[in-house]
Amino acid sequence: MLREKWLPLDRHPAAPRTTDSRHSLPVFYNPVKDMELDDPHQVRASGITYIRTDEGCLYLSPMTDLRSRKAAGCHASGTLDAEGALCALKMALANLPGGALPARHSDRGCQYCSLWYVEELDRHGLRMSMTEELHCYENARAERLNGTLKQEYGLGISLRSKKQAIRAADEVVFLYNTKRPH
Repeated sequence: MLREKWLPLDRHPAAPRTTDSRHSLPVFYNPVKDMELDDPHQVRASGITYIRTDEGCLYLSPMTDLRSRKAAGCHASGTLDAEGALCALKMALANLPGGALPARHSDRGCQYCSLWYVEELDRHGLRMSMTEELHCYENARAERLNGTLKQEYGLGISLRSKKQAIRAADEVVFLYNTKRPH
């Protein structure tokens, strides 16, 4: 009886799982693990996070440049389908300066192993890099961006609607890229 008194009243349900690495799709090795980054546009990393809303979760797919640490592309989606990650990739490609061919790094989630995602990378001549099995820290910079957007810029709170969350995500990424010293 006493134990109930100390439980928080506003507990959230368990966090949604954003990575499904138990799939039969091909995975890639990690050629960027020990790479020295001299310039921007050498490696872009991705990791999916979620934003809670009263209407359910929205999934955010930011892509960060590992040298400049800016968000190169970002997309919010209502599902964990590959489409959200693919839209973020296309945005990052549209913002890429001519001649730049950054490697693309991620965890082993099914979104990044999907045929559509890999074909888009191939079409642009970009290398794929993925974390090695049991090495979650190999995508730490992408996860750090997710944490910063949620903890420092307010995307970690529950918002009223998915529409509000999309507007907030767009604004937060803009502020992160333009106002934060990198």
